[in-house]
Formats: sequence, C-alpha cells, structure tokens
Amino acid sequence: MITILYNPWANNGRGEKEAKEALMSVKGDKAFLSITHVRDYRDFFAKMQPEDQVILCGGDGTLQHFINDIPTGALKTQIYYYPVGSGNDFGNDIGFKKEQGPVLLNPYMEHLPMVKFHGERRLFLNNFAMGIDGYVCEKADEHRKRKKQKINYTAIALKGLLYEYKPCKAKVITEDGTYLFDNVWMAPTMKGRYFGGGMMVAPMQNRLDEAGALTLVVVHQKHRTRLLTIFPKIFKGEHVKYTDTVSFFQVRHAKVQFDRPVSVQIDGEVYRNVQEYEVFASREEEL
Repeated sequence: MITILYNPWANNGRGEKEAKEALMSVKGDKAFLSITHVRDYRDFFAKMQPEDQVILCGGDGTLQHFINDIPTGALKTQIYYYPVGSGNDFGNDIGFKKEQGPVLLNPYMEHLPMVKFHGERRLFLNNFAMGIDGYVCEKADEHRKRKKQKINYTAIALKGLLYEYKPCKAKVITEDGTYLFDNVWMAPTMKGRYFGGGMMVAPMQNRLDEAGALTLVVVHQKHRTRLLTIFPKIFKGEHVKYTDTVSFFQVRHAKVQFDRPVSVQIDGEVYRNVQEYEVFASREEEL
C-alpha cells in the first residue's frame, strides 16, 4: 500500500489539489491522506508493513514538521517526497524534476542537524536563519493570512533592504574562534544551498557530504546601496566573491548571538523574538 500524505495548506491552500493531480497516476494500491488526520506518527508508522511506502506532499514547512514529528523507527519505511509548496528550497537543492516523480527521502533524513533556541530543540533539513530572512518569512506569513496569493519573497526582501529592516551587531562562535560583526543583515546556518524560494546563499554546501559539515553565512554591510547591488547575485551564488560583505564558516558546532531579538526561520517556519541560537551538525553531537 502507498499512503500519499499531503498538506492541504501547502502552496496557499492548494496542497490537496496539486498532490492529487500529480500523483493520481501512481501505480499500485494507494490512498490519499491529509496530514491533519494523522494524530500520532508513532502509531501511523507502527502499522506499516515492510512493503508499504509513504509519499509526502507539501513544501519546506511540511518537511520541517514531518522530520521533527516522526519517530526514528520511521526510516525503516520507504518515504518519498513530492514538492507542492510555494518555495521548495529542498526540491531545488536536490535537483527535483516533476517528470521524475517522487524522490526517496530517507537518505536525506539521516544525521540531520539540530538547533537550540528559546529552550527548544529542532531538527532542520535546509537551514536555520536569523536576520532579514526571518523578517521576510514573518512578513510572508502575515501576507498569507490576509490573502491567498502567491508570495513574492524577493519583493519583501527588497523592501527590507531598502528601508524597513535594521541590521544588528553579532557574535559568531565556532570551533575555530570568536568573530564579531557590525551591520549584520543575516546569519543563516545551511544544510542545503538554498533558502527564500531560490536564493543560493551557500553554493559550496553539500547536504550529503560525508563529513556532514554545515555552512554558516554572515552577511554584513554598512551601506544599503552597496548591499542592494550585491543582493541579486545571491540567486546564482555569485555573491561569494564579495568578501567585504559575506563571510563563510564551515562548522559542526556554532553559536550566533545578536544584540537584539529578531525573527528567525527554520525551513520557512517563523519564530519571533530570538536573540541567539546554537547549532549542531547532527542531533547525536548535541547529546
């Protein structure tokens, strides 16, 4: 049996429609099931037979909740993924093509990184980001609640860069030392290359790298006009050469502290009033 789990709220409420349009032709016995009807993933996977499969349909936010809600034993089941979200940074990172159909998710869920903030511990699949990227996701959430339209993340980011978002001072602590920055616009830690619906903020990052390192990116620039000239280059990863504005750290364990609380996002899910976070390359290293 193939259980197709879909998030009805994905892609501004079009998740069910898009999942059924894309996967109705999947061969074999199948059943569509909304994730809202799964009360306990431990019980859900306990009922799986060895030959059963799961196809998860949603976006990056759906993945974020899924990897934190499922028990470790769930990986004994073959779990596939078909993106139907609005941003789909995970799908972009792994080179997903619709014509290829659902992609096996299990290899990407092993040894996931963990972040600690506000007393919480969360696994993440793409990134944990602090700064203007958190602001962008916060504004996108507000827009989504007001109207069901496609969200232009780039337009929100440009508004923040132009006048609305105020940069911070930051302290970055890695295995190699402590670094202080002024005028910090964002400080994401990346498991994949993309965030924000297609921005290649960490082009050197490889999520399946055997060493399992993460890339911590600090964007720091005093002048908004200078930052605005560099910002478009992030979509192709061409911002890496601007060393006066972007700093990269390869880390397995790091801590980032801002001088004031800001919004953060973890795989597109927003948390407010966060002033610091600590990240580990895997949950095993945090223990």
